[in-house]
Amino acid sequence: MTKALLAALMLGAALVPSAALAQQATINQTIAGTRLDINAVGEVTRVPDVAIITAGVVSRSPTASGALQDAAGRMDKVLAALKRAGVESRDIQTSNVGLNPEYRYPENQSPQLVGYTASNSVTVRFRDIRSSGKILDALVSQGANQINGPTLTVDKPETALDEARAKAVAAGRARAELYARSLGMRVVRLIAMSESGGYAVPPPAPPPMYARAEMSVPVTKIEPGEQKLQVNVAMTFELQ
Repeated sequence: MTKALLAALMLGAALVPSAALAQQATINQTIAGTRLDINAVGEVTRVPDVAIITAGVVSRSPTASGALQDAAGRMDKVLAALKRAGVESRDIQTSNVGLNPEYRYPENQSPQLVGYTASNSVTVRFRDIRSSGKILDALVSQGANQINGPTLTVDKPETALDEARAKAVAAGRARAELYARSLGMRVVRLIAMSESGGYAVPPPAPPPMYARAEMSVPVTKIEPGEQKLQVNVAMTFELQ
């Protein structure tokens, strides 16, 4: 009985390495031919349909509470103007509320507190880009004295990015075929592929936008232009 048990244990021990080796061979496949790594880019253009702009107010007062209250009152008018223009609540988000002391620095004397500056700003998504300039002018007339932007973007880019992905894959495959022909070889198969992510190429920085005191002169205009969306892929091929 003991000899039979020992023989069975030895047989089992002999089988384990064989199974492990077989599994390892399946996981770590070797390339019989030549490995070729390709990086390819797919690019499409779209007209942006959303403009993101920050609009805010800055108020000064001898007291902290006075500065905050004045900024809050100005911002209430700005928000009301946005609502009247048809901007939905989901497209308006508070981005900053700040309060800072202001000092005077007399020569050879300690700094003297002279008042406070309060700021209050919101980030607004305009879904009608061409009318957003007129709305900004209306905001200035209601007390907004800080405007930054715009950032132009595509609201739902996935369809465009899928088109860019297809272009990237086609470009990578075509490049692999070119290399293979140049080497007197052929593409056997795609071994691996990864995507480094789709993104929108940022346009050149726009000039700063300034609030205007005169509202009777030409209105602010925002032109959407075109925006590039790119996808980068890394592809590995086997050549023979």
